[in-house]
Amino acid sequence: MRKVSSIAPSWWDYTTLELDPKTTDKIAAMTPEDMIKLSRPGFKVVFYDTVEEFYAAEALEYVSVWQQATASNPVGLCGPIGPTEQLPIVARIINELGISVKHAHFWSMDEWVVDGKEVSDTHSLSFKKTFKDLCYNRIRKDLAMPEENLHFPKADTAEFKESWKKAKCLIMQGGQGDVKHWAFNEPPKREGEYKDRPMTVEEYKQLETRVLDLHPITVQQNSRLHCGGNVPLIPTQAVTVGPKETWETEKVSIWHAGMHDNPFGQRLTTYMISNRIPDTSVPMSVLADHPNVQFNFLRSGLGTCSIEMH
Repeated sequence: MRKVSSIAPSWWDYTTLELDPKTTDKIAAMTPEDMIKLSRPGFKVVFYDTVEEFYAAEALEYVSVWQQATASNPVGLCGPIGPTEQLPIVARIINELGISVKHAHFWSMDEWVVDGKEVSDTHSLSFKKTFKDLCYNRIRKDLAMPEENLHFPKADTAEFKESWKKAKCLIMQGGQGDVKHWAFNEPPKREGEYKDRPMTVEEYKQLETRVLDLHPITVQQNSRLHCGGNVPLIPTQAVTVGPKETWETEKVSIWHAGMHDNPFGQRLTTYMISNRIPDTSVPMSVLADHPNVQFNFLRSGLGTCSIEMH
């Protein structure tokens, strides 16, 4: 039986991996140049030297996808709230260049759930509110897509799942959380049939958009990012786009700015995807099976795994 998590014993997570010390040391010591060499067919590692270039490149993914949308070829992008810095840049590029995105679609990855229902767009932490405030409401009305082309997940997931039939999602963007998720695809709980072993990769890849409990690491991370560590403000459930929808997307593009996961975590998932070591205790590593994944790093955000006592 695999070891128990050193962080949350009732969950599977990256601390339950059986990694020998030599492998761990190798991962921790990787430089950006080492990580770029981990690129392989189906998996590309890219580094950006400045924060301006990093978020401009992320914003341009939105614009390049939305530009391809036509009445006969509706396409779109699925995007995160975290990071968010790219969103105002998206609107500015569209407005300045006069790019019509009327036939484009956008899927939001996830939303908080409280008492069995998604939070409203008046909630201070609402992802829907954030996307509209930082991007959609800033796009000129004569250029923007109609609101019915914006798809936000709800606790009743039927409508959101159906929306994936309305257009082709060309890129799913995301960040990587401390628990190594994309969207809120958490590692499985250590219960029931998964008490002694985590869910298999094939089982995990079939998970659809769903409401789920959040790993304690995720709750803590979001309190740090969104409200100065005031943990009680953060919901403990969310609705999230699933691996099933992810595999319906042509490309998965993950943006590592260094704020959402730590230096070891950024290196760990890069190593696991490159070497085709998918394990559901490290959700991001399951993307080793996806045919087109790109990891985008801000060089200054990668950090080091050197030991420093503060």
